[in-house]
Amino acid sequence: MSLESVRAFLSAHAPDIEIIETAESSSTVALAAEAHGVEPAQIAKTICLRVGEQMMLVVAGGMARLDNRKFKDTFGAKGRMLDAEEVVAVTSHPVGGVCPFGLPSPLPIYCDISLKRFDEVVPAAGSTNSAVRIETGRLAELTGASWVDVCQ
Repeated sequence: MSLESVRAFLSAHAPDIEIIETAESSSTVALAAEAHGVEPAQIAKTICLRVGEQMMLVVAGGMARLDNRKFKDTFGAKGRMLDAEEVVAVTSHPVGGVCPFGLPSPLPIYCDISLKRFDEVVPAAGSTNSAVRIETGRLAELTGASWVDVCQ
């Protein structure tokens, strides 16, 4: 279902972007980098967080880590990562396949500046063995993301 929601989203908003499905899992940064022939930092991982009652997605470079001070300075509170069940409920995507495309309802989406060092990044596409290659600026534009600096 999740891969299909991403497929429908891309068909409607970016029909030129193809979903790449691999035989093996690409559910971790290391596996995704190996499967797609890129360095781990070029994988665009999507982190699901709650700040108070607000859910949000932060898309960051594969090797970036959230910086609690920067996050709190940006959003006014500490972020709490969602557990696997909450992630599926909020995004419809399983952990390891979470992406900012094809969401069941709108969420605030933020792209961390850790992605800006790459012309192209590789986010998941709704399943643990799917991804897309997309220009970094287009990822933010397509998802309506705001740029933030919340990672180390």
